[in-house]
Amino acid sequence: MRSPYSSPLLSRLTSFLYFDKTLLVLLLLLLALSTLTMYSAAYDFPGRFALHLRNIAVAVGIMVVIANMPPTTLMRFGPYLYGAGVLLLLAVDLFGTIKKGSQRWLHIGFEFQPSELMKIATPLMLAWYFHTYSDIRRLRLFLVAGALLMVPVLMILKQPDLGTSILVFAAGFYIIFLAGLPWKVLFAMAGTAVLSIPFMWPLLHDYQRDRILTLLNPEADPLGKGFQIRQAIIAIGSGGVTGKGWMEGTQGHLGFVPERSTDMVLSVFSEEFGLAGIVALLLLFSFLIVRGMQISIGAATLYSRLLAAAMAMIIFTYVFVNIAMVSGMAPVVGIPLPFLTYGGTALVTICTACGILLGVHREACGAMVSKR
Repeated sequence: MRSPYSSPLLSRLTSFLYFDKTLLVLLLLLLALSTLTMYSAAYDFPGRFALHLRNIAVAVGIMVVIANMPPTTLMRFGPYLYGAGVLLLLAVDLFGTIKKGSQRWLHIGFEFQPSELMKIATPLMLAWYFHTYSDIRRLRLFLVAGALLMVPVLMILKQPDLGTSILVFAAGFYIIFLAGLPWKVLFAMAGTAVLSIPFMWPLLHDYQRDRILTLLNPEADPLGKGFQIRQAIIAIGSGGVTGKGWMEGTQGHLGFVPERSTDMVLSVFSEEFGLAGIVALLLLFSFLIVRGMQISIGAATLYSRLLAAAMAMIIFTYVFVNIAMVSGMAPVVGIPLPFLTYGGTALVTICTACGILLGVHREACGAMVSKR
């Protein structure tokens, strides 16, 4: 039997059969929760819910397109997408729009944040690199990979955009680690990072130092810098075990929680659905991440294996950092909660990652069929 990629007509007729049904069900459940949560969180923001639905439609459309692309096609585009992303970051540094002290956007008829592109372009590039040059000396292999990763990370840090730089670094680091980074190198990197903390502190921007100090002592300025995190924690706690009910949250609807439809949307969800809702949400995310790693294990090539694992771990990083941030266990760094947070760019990034997972599973199914 021929591979599903050998005939365009056959590919169109059977493409759905090769999509991972478990992953699709999990995505549909998360998008349903996203719709319910955003309707409540954005109730006092006219037009925002409609825009959220539009963002979902666009992101799902992009996911379907990516899912129907063979990973070999993505591999060919990887270096070009990475190169274009670095050039766009350079353009931001030279001509970018400045908002609230940060230079992160390009105006090209509409405002575009090139750093978001690097969340996908960086792992695509590194997976291509390890697939193509796996036979060279290990030291050189990992040194070049580290350089490829740090170029966009440092450019994004300069904007400054700590949240996005963390995500880009994590996306690339997962590829390098899974490609076989020696544990002794990993421990050396961790030790260096810890020892460099006193030297990095003076290099941080004032708002970054304030966020760290607020994390350590949110009661120092409860009505100022600590207000956002204190109100988010109050909202989470007020939901109790079963929550106050959909649309019945007081902290959110009375305006006590800043950014309640964006970075702090988890506090709205928790207040309305309680501990039971949070557990259900975490289970859905956990199943999604585990399923992504299972797809990685069954991938047909080294490139697909590395890329799928990185996509699953990117979703994990989003979830872990956002929940830690909203619950007061990590500084506020502006990392959204996948699917639930309002914002088109982040939603497109997450759906692109899911599209890649679907494509890798489809490739593996096609490879198994062609061997029969």
